[in-house]
Amino acid sequence: MKKVWKYIVIGFLFGLLVLIRAFENELFYDPFLSFFKHDAYLQANIPDYNAWLLFLNHIFRYALNMIISLGIIYIAFENMHVLKFSIGLYVAAFAILVALYFYFIQHNLSEDYLLTFYVRRFLIQPLFVLILLPAFYYQRKIKNEEV
Repeated sequence: MKKVWKYIVIGFLFGLLVLIRAFENELFYDPFLSFFKHDAYLQANIPDYNAWLLFLNHIFRYALNMIISLGIIYIAFENMHVLKFSIGLYVAAFAILVALYFYFIQHNLSEDYLLTFYVRRFLIQPLFVLILLPAFYYQRKIKNEEV
C-alpha cells in the first residue's frame, strides 16, 4: 500500500475511534460514565447498574475499539506476526481487565475508586493501540539496525 493511502486510512481509523468516544453516551450503556466524570465519584454513591447489560456493552465497545486498533496496527506494519501478537494481547487483556473491573465494582469500589477507574479506562478506551504502535515501531527500527 502506498504511504499516502496508508496515512489516509490510518487517519480515518483514528477518526472512528474518536467518534466512538464522542458518541459514547448514545452508543453504550454505562452508568459509570457520569459517575467518574469531574470527580463526582468522591461524593456520590455507586450508581445502580445492570451487570449483564454493562458487561455486554463493554464487550461491544472493547470489540469495536479492538477491531479498529488492529486495523491500524496491520496497516501500519503489514506484518501477520505483529497482528497475531496484538490479537493475543487484546484477548488476554480483556479477560483479565473485565474480571478485575467487575470484581472491583461489586466488592471494592467504595474503597478504591482510582484503581477501578483506571481498569475501566483500559476497557473502554483504545489505549493499547497507543502503546503498541510505538513499541512495534521501535522493535522494527532496532531489528533493521541489527541487519
